[in-house]
Amino acid sequence: MSNYGFTTTILHSDRRFGAEHGAIHKPLHTSSQYAFDDSRELAAVFQGKAGFSYARQGTPTTAALEQKITQMERGIGTVSFATGMAALAAVFMTLLRKGDHLISSKYIFGNTNSLFGTLTALGVDITLVDPTDMEAVKTAWRPETRMVFTESIANPGTQVADLKGMGEWCLEKGLVYVLDNTLATPYLRPGIDFHASLVMNSLSKYIGGHANALGGAITNTGLYDWSAYEAIAEPYRKGDPRTWALTQIKKKGLRDMGGTLSSDAAHRISAGAETLALRMEKACANALALAKYLESHPKVASVSYPGLASHPQHAMAKAYFQGRFGALMGIELDPSVDVFAFLNSLKVLILATHLGDTRTLVLPVAHTIYYEMGPETRALMGIADNLLRVSIGIEDEADLIGDFAQALDAN
Repeated sequence: MSNYGFTTTILHSDRRFGAEHGAIHKPLHTSSQYAFDDSRELAAVFQGKAGFSYARQGTPTTAALEQKITQMERGIGTVSFATGMAALAAVFMTLLRKGDHLISSKYIFGNTNSLFGTLTALGVDITLVDPTDMEAVKTAWRPETRMVFTESIANPGTQVADLKGMGEWCLEKGLVYVLDNTLATPYLRPGIDFHASLVMNSLSKYIGGHANALGGAITNTGLYDWSAYEAIAEPYRKGDPRTWALTQIKKKGLRDMGGTLSSDAAHRISAGAETLALRMEKACANALALAKYLESHPKVASVSYPGLASHPQHAMAKAYFQGRFGALMGIELDPSVDVFAFLNSLKVLILATHLGDTRTLVLPVAHTIYYEMGPETRALMGIADNLLRVSIGIEDEADLIGDFAQALDAN
């Protein structure tokens, strides 16, 4: 259905690829193992032929979801995982070796930063750079550099990386370009448009959209020729070289490490994915309206949202994401406002970690997701004590603005 629009394609994906008994949704497959009538066919699946043998490496239900993500990102294949962190861990742990060098954005999700500590202990060298500055990225290059990693929009600072410049440079240098597209989502822009080699999406967030399932995915865009990449093991050097890395990620990340997405979670995420475009349109519109309101409020010190003209990467974000700017923002309250008293005054917003839900969520960043980093590291990252992360949902715009207004008035 390549000639159809984003939502039409996803809505009819299961039916197009053969849901059983004429079902509109791919059924929920709960079997752990799959039987064969022909022993040669069993052997062929173990040796690389497409098929199902043991649920740790996937089921028909997870495969149907992977097909949807592949279509969203306009790639050539996807592997799903139990969480977004499992997906990222599979990429880094299976494609990087001791002595390799990784260039990464310094504005990364806290758990990804923690994962980098594990990689460093295993002998992978990592340089953190400002991804909005291509000269800083280029200066970090070494002969042993193998990979570049960034998020499309940073969490919670909302910095927008020079995605196009990074992709073009990685093509020039022959580097693997890994893009975490969770906050932008493939609806605002698929990673292939920025020449990404591999794209990670946390399915727990906007793609699932309802905070009822965890999941992650790695999509292969098909733009990278893995034949010259030394870390690809010999058993996976078969067929089209563009597919080799994804095969290795699947075998190592699912078969060996067990980061498997359950069929139940896949089924929930797949249903949620059908309304991604509708939800993102509403959430992005709500976020822009709220950001404009808060930017002029005397009790708000600053608002970080790419949709505001004051945002350092506003022009780039406008070009990249076609006039939509995502649904996450950072709000720094004036120091005179007690952050906890303010939060406790909210009536509509939910005090919770997570993002990408249909409901608007808020939490104090320095005291929660960045607490373990300590005050010095937070200061270097620009994380103020009164900084809030707000994930905007699809509530009525007036109710969101009204809730902020009454809570600010009360404090």
